[in-house]
Amino acid sequence: MKQPLHPLLIAFAVVVFFFLVAPLVIILGAAVSDTTFLTFPPRGISGRWFVKVFEMAAFRRTIVTSLQIAFLATGLALLIGLPAAYALNRFRIQLPHWLSTVFVLPILVPEIVLGFSLLKSVQVAADLPVFSTLIIGHTLIVLPYAVRVISASLSAFDFSMEEAAVSLGSPPLKTFFTIVLPNVRSAVIAAFILAFITSINDVSVSLFLTGPGVSTLPIQILAHVEQFFDPVIASVSVLLMLLTVGVMAVVELTLGLTFLAK
Repeated sequence: MKQPLHPLLIAFAVVVFFFLVAPLVIILGAAVSDTTFLTFPPRGISGRWFVKVFEMAAFRRTIVTSLQIAFLATGLALLIGLPAAYALNRFRIQLPHWLSTVFVLPILVPEIVLGFSLLKSVQVAADLPVFSTLIIGHTLIVLPYAVRVISASLSAFDFSMEEAAVSLGSPPLKTFFTIVLPNVRSAVIAAFILAFITSINDVSVSLFLTGPGVSTLPIQILAHVEQFFDPVIASVSVLLMLLTVGVMAVVELTLGLTFLAK
């Protein structure tokens, strides 16, 4: 027989739930308001501010740019992070212990410092284009997520299965893709989701690396807030939330969220 939950525990859970949901409800209410300024509760219901987002060329351009940078940076982070995580776990005895710390430095270093350093050393000194610098910067800030998430999965992997396959004549590269990778597929997908969401919402690094003609959606939001106080910002925030929900929905429909918990 299950023991009933204490009323105080239920009340605490309800308070935490409303604490997490309330900001989302306020943003959604402000986004559908029929007024020309941000307000909550909404005075009338209208979807014109969502239409306004896509009518503004600056937002259309930065949405596409942010998606491009997020996909490219996440892909590069996985291409670097997957073999790095594999090496750190497969050869953990041979490799120095401090090496794993190198891959989490972008998280330990404040993003403002990282952004300024990239501005000086990559964009100015190396004279790289703004778009390329943004990809490098975003790859650095999402790389720790790829390495840590995949490493957590590989730490529980039995590498004797890989050794058995190699001893039976399977090439090492084929063994990696047929034995190792399928066992950490859920970690790779989880790392992709975390890295993608982190990249598309980044402000601190992008603030230093954007330039004329190239900007990201969060930076465009900041620029819009400096000049206007209309519900367009709330509408963009709702669209970003829907994008996150959409990514999770695709994972749920294709793999199931329980798959990521394996």
